[in-house]
Amino acid sequence: MTDEYYMKQALIEAQKAFAIGEIPVGAVAVCNGRIIARAHNLTETLNDVTAHAEMQAITAAAANIGGKYLNDCTLYVTLEPCSMCAGAISWSQLGRLVYGADDEKRGYRRYAPDVLHPKTQVTCGICSAEATALMKDFFKQRR
Repeated sequence: MTDEYYMKQALIEAQKAFAIGEIPVGAVAVCNGRIIARAHNLTETLNDVTAHAEMQAITAAAANIGGKYLNDCTLYVTLEPCSMCAGAISWSQLGRLVYGADDEKRGYRRYAPDVLHPKTQVTCGICSAEATALMKDFFKQRR
């Protein structure tokens, strides 16, 4: 499977968030070529500012593998993680982070560019146009 395939799975999660009025961010965690967690934003649903897609996916992935470290996993996220999520990604020692659209206002690279674990590999821009379009459509509807 390719990065595009897994990012399209994350986009499906983002569309689920969109459908329930959540900011459309989706994530999937992959380990050894298998999706072990799927998640989307639930901050409004759970009334919890920490219920970002990445946080949900990290928790589910750790439960799936029975451990807190995700060294052998890749997290696919439709939007660049915020500094809170990047901190959690760091603590989980994630092997690889792949995200779609940049988040110029709240992305970790703006506020905490060195927060990720030094061994975490980062790939950005996968399916960026689709992720960006989904975000724009969401906020256009809200205004």
